[in-house]
Amino acid sequence: MTTIKDVANKANVSVATVSRVLNQRGYVSEDALSKVLQAIKELDYQPNSVARTLYNKTSNMIGLIVPDIQNPFFPELARAVEDVANIYGYTVVLCNSDQDEKKEREYVDALKQKYIDGLIMSTHHQQENVYSAANIPVVALDRVGDERLPAVVSNNYNGGWKAAEYLVERGATRLAHIRGPRGITSSEERYNGFMAYIKNQGLDCVIEECPFQLNPAEELAERFYAAHPHIDGVFASNDVVAAGFLKVALKQKIPVPDRLQLIGFDGIAFGHMMYPELTTVAQPIYEMGALASRLCIKLIEGRQTEQLTNQLPVQIQLGGTTRGA
Repeated sequence: MTTIKDVANKANVSVATVSRVLNQRGYVSEDALSKVLQAIKELDYQPNSVARTLYNKTSNMIGLIVPDIQNPFFPELARAVEDVANIYGYTVVLCNSDQDEKKEREYVDALKQKYIDGLIMSTHHQQENVYSAANIPVVALDRVGDERLPAVVSNNYNGGWKAAEYLVERGATRLAHIRGPRGITSSEERYNGFMAYIKNQGLDCVIEECPFQLNPAEELAERFYAAHPHIDGVFASNDVVAAGFLKVALKQKIPVPDRLQLIGFDGIAFGHMMYPELTTVAQPIYEMGALASRLCIKLIEGRQTEQLTNQLPVQIQLGGTTRGA
């Protein structure tokens, strides 16, 4: 295995000179630089990235913490973060917190010890002190926590409003909203937008709460359809929950969309695999992840962001779980 000493001997320079070239620190003459680079090429020398990280206190790595990797929304988000980071020469370290605050804090500590250059967090817990104490650039993704942190979100309030409006315009009069867990900013805003439209129209609405997971959604749907057989329009706070409600509706032979109309939220690829395809409020998932990655790199480079909260628009993505206008 080629060592830094082999490179120094080949280039006829000191080990310190090779180190300065590798770490881009200190003065190196043009002649010495040329010799070192040529020796590295000829010997196919691979610098010890661990040693360089310890020396520079930097790693060209960005941490990404998500709450639930089994939710298809987050792998799609992570793909966008990674694509942009790779273009700029960064590697993304993905951490799944399982919606566990303790695990989340441990990940932050572990990533700091690896000298990550920046952190993108897409978790739901309000742990502003943890991230402000990290002393590295931090960007919030799919949530707004500490107002001092740059954030990339979609217009969740408008999405909730659009979902209610879409159902009512297509004849639904007995509505229900399967909201996400309380305390999660995105689910709160979707709920608020949906309810604002409902109240504006003078309508009543059944509200149930469900985790953003398939099994709990199916279990709730079984009870829900038995307790509320009159409901003809359901807005689920994410596509996974909507999938659970659709599956149970079809199992119970409830005609969708003739008898029951259903709208989800996210716009994940999984929705296209259902039959009928899911009508949903689509977030620009890839754009969100890409923007968060660019903002994080911008902060790493010492540049300021133009605005703290970057809110992207949503739109109704028509499927087969709602009727035509």
